[in-house]
Amino acid sequence: MTAIHAPKNDLAQSAETPTYDVIVVGGGFGGIYQLRHLRDRGFSVILLEASGGFGGAWSLNRYPGARVDSHAPVYQFTDEYLWKDWDFSQMYPDHEEMRSYFNYVDSKLDLSKDSRFNTKVVGATFDEEQRMWNLETQDGATFRARFVVFATGSTTEPYTPSIPDMDAYRGELVHTARWRSDLDMTGKRVAIIGTGASAVQVVQEAGPVVENLTVFQRTPNISLPMQQKYLDDEEQAALKNKMPEVAAKCRETHAAIDYDFDPRSGVETPEDERNAVFERLWDQGGFAFWLGNFSDYLFNDETNALTYEFWKNKIKPQIKDPVKAELLVPEIAPHPFGAKRPALHQNYYEVMNQTNVSLVSTKETPIVGFTETGIRTADGVEHGEFDIIVLATGFNNNTGALTSIDVQNANGVTLRDKWSQGVDAYLGAVTAGFPNAIFVYGPQSPAAFANGSTNAELQGEVMVDFFEFLRSNGLTRFESTVEADKAWTAHINETDDTALFNRAKSWYNGGNIPGKKMQMLQYLNGVPTYLQFWQKEKESGYTDGLTVS
Repeated sequence: MTAIHAPKNDLAQSAETPTYDVIVVGGGFGGIYQLRHLRDRGFSVILLEASGGFGGAWSLNRYPGARVDSHAPVYQFTDEYLWKDWDFSQMYPDHEEMRSYFNYVDSKLDLSKDSRFNTKVVGATFDEEQRMWNLETQDGATFRARFVVFATGSTTEPYTPSIPDMDAYRGELVHTARWRSDLDMTGKRVAIIGTGASAVQVVQEAGPVVENLTVFQRTPNISLPMQQKYLDDEEQAALKNKMPEVAAKCRETHAAIDYDFDPRSGVETPEDERNAVFERLWDQGGFAFWLGNFSDYLFNDETNALTYEFWKNKIKPQIKDPVKAELLVPEIAPHPFGAKRPALHQNYYEVMNQTNVSLVSTKETPIVGFTETGIRTADGVEHGEFDIIVLATGFNNNTGALTSIDVQNANGVTLRDKWSQGVDAYLGAVTAGFPNAIFVYGPQSPAAFANGSTNAELQGEVMVDFFEFLRSNGLTRFESTVEADKAWTAHINETDDTALFNRAKSWYNGGNIPGKKMQMLQYLNGVPTYLQFWQKEKESGYTDGLTVS
């Protein structure tokens, strides 16, 4: 890695602590965008990344089967300088190819020279008198900056459930997000706890190679067909030719992807037309059936039920065992379709058909503890003996990566304490009491319902413009008002109250984490509407919901 050179700026330099205009925490799409464009505009900036390289979630998630759920070519930066010389080999690239992509981006933009890897930020304290943030890393290094961009992502802080006697287990216990490169499931007896996206991906890899596999499921995943394929030269060229059109489309749609919701009501559309739409979206694969469906399916019970019925009729015939079939595809939907993020599968249900794969419903018989060799459920059954137990239990999404850092304001209040009773974050980017700090992919932003790379660019543009405004006007402090924070939460709740999301416990609303306040943590009205609020803020001189000085 290229050595870090002392920044050139007008901020007073400490002999011991390097000082910058901006510190970016996190090296995924969001952090890279900030580093590149702030640097290009002449800001002194450094990026601090906890892992060993760029990629964010793709630097951390290396479990078997881990791959993107946004299709090529949308999941990349839309700058022609970057995409013109890059080809993905798969429609849905895996984690290794994503790391190769980020290494390529680094080679094109020379990002490493202004970055430090294996540098985990553990503390950040605001100095009100100096209007500066002081950051501390796990190895004791310190950094100072006028502004901090937290680009820590949503899927970087793993959630490990508290299960009695977990320490008693003598086999290999691993969370998907902390997979070891030397851990091999071949010929082993394996258990997987969870059926979220990471579980679906691991099951597909494990089933064909293990001696036996036991999946512990609380809620079935309403998984959609990925329609994965490898891309030949002709297909890669065709995708590249479409890239300008795709990039433009992604800037216009609700989910920052190259298709949008059907504006019609599903229940009011004639049955033959409705089923034709369902079939087309199903064949298209990926998230099309989720993010290209009828616009009312997340708000109208009847349209939602019709959507689930179509899914059920597609999937249930694939499952041979009637007991497994009812657990995996219940007659009555376990929650409204789309209220939890669906996984994308390749051969998940085929693997679940295998005779060496067992399925345990923890809704019927909850896990009550670990044993030395396995897992004990409430019916008294001891499941085992397992060589490996995989915790596919997800993440403390939205807030976890931020509250895991001891972010403290000038009054000694931590972000963790402030948000313990609920999040209020204006524009999903700033929160009152924590000046000069801004969040990319923050809670109450549209990140969860937006293609990640495009969202990083669109959020990134307005944030970089904001920093430019502050510098041009000699301003050194910004903060949202309490009133703006509260109004933003009320705006989100107003939409959520009319939708079906609150009928499911999911990471969208914090329901996946015991003790976490349940509230809608996503902006539901789409990226274009979200950006209108930023435009309104800009037109006000950043005084509509912010104070600047």
